[in-house]
Amino acid sequence: MKRLLTIQDISCFGKCSLTAALPVISAMGIETAVIPTAVLSTHTGSGFSGFTFHDLTNDIEGIAAHWKRLGLHFDTIYTGYLGSYEQVSLIRKLIADFRTEDTLVVVDPVMGDGGRLYSGFDNKFVTAMRSLCADADVILPNATETALLLGENYSNSLTADDIMSKLIRLTELGCGTAIMTGACEDKAHNGAMAYVRKTGELVSASCENVSGSFHSTGDIFSSVLSGGMTLGMDIKTALELAVDFTHDCISATLPIREQHWYAVRFEPCLGSLAERCRKYIDV
Repeated sequence: MKRLLTIQDISCFGKCSLTAALPVISAMGIETAVIPTAVLSTHTGSGFSGFTFHDLTNDIEGIAAHWKRLGLHFDTIYTGYLGSYEQVSLIRKLIADFRTEDTLVVVDPVMGDGGRLYSGFDNKFVTAMRSLCADADVILPNATETALLLGENYSNSLTADDIMSKLIRLTELGCGTAIMTGACEDKAHNGAMAYVRKTGELVSASCENVSGSFHSTGDIFSSVLSGGMTLGMDIKTALELAVDFTHDCISATLPIREQHWYAVRFEPCLGSLAERCRKYIDV
């Protein structure tokens, strides 16, 4: 049985970060271990204010040390939202301690969206995140995070050539594969585009665009992509699965969107995800 470690925050309500990653990756037939980086009462997106935040930086080293004594092995290490600048060096050390030649490292460099950094992050954090991306096999920035990592101005109007150029430069940070989420060649569709440095291959997957903003879709996409690659899917298959499942979750939310504004409704879609992954699971 494959085992994946995901390192990100717990938003206790709002179905994002660990509360999305854990059920989604588990449904794919993968044993899922977690290191929470912070505990929040809700996610920090629009619609919530006054949320609580508890930093868990001081717990990370102790968890890693205990696991090291136990001799645990992880097929994949997948990072998401980190709660502080200090956590970046701790996670880099954890990756170095647990990585083998067969370990897949996926970094979702969660820092911002809509052209802006998230609250609590600054340029010092961006610099640190570049170093974490250099340790990764795969990185998954959105357009805002791509601009931050490359030290460029943000643009929400990118051509396919623009995206290709940025993906190539992202791999020059040190990662093997760069995937820009929310990237597509026309406004009628949405999806993701990937560049594989070793082969020079550009891979894309898309679906019909649904207007509006949907919380938790980035976490769901990254979780499915990480899970798919853990199961041995090639990059195109994993990318298509992640795009399709994310779109399915959005579609399942539309009939109750007014009441379910805080996240997408992924639960009814988990059965079909499990079925699509079944042939990749060792039994």
